Amino acid sequence: MTTKERAYLKGIAQTTQSILSLGKSSLTPEFVDAAAEALKARELIKINVLKNCVDDPGTLAITLSERTRSEVVQVIGRKIVLYKRNQENPGIIFPGEKIKKDKKTGRR
Repeated sequence: MTTKERAYLKGIAQTTQSILSLGKSSLTPEFVDAAAEALKARELIKINVLKNCVDDPGTLAITLSERTRSEVVQVIGRKIVLYKRNQENPGIIFPGEKIKKDKKTGRR
């Protein structure tokens, strides 16, 4: 991911609400599955790390990105932003990116 793409995603993440919260149980397999499904549906997710979670948010972000095969956009305080592009139907189009259209249907 380039720095321009990361900056663009940070701008989108500013107005996005956290959809997942990490608590004292930290990273469970169920949480990783929920994050992977959310990434597939939304491409960009924000995770709130609650105060009762004793793990470091930066370490959690790296571990979660490895397990979901996503990229860490940013970690600010107790907020984690992850991105994983949906190859079949991308929802986030970066500025200057060409949109490939299906020749038969004319859709992207």
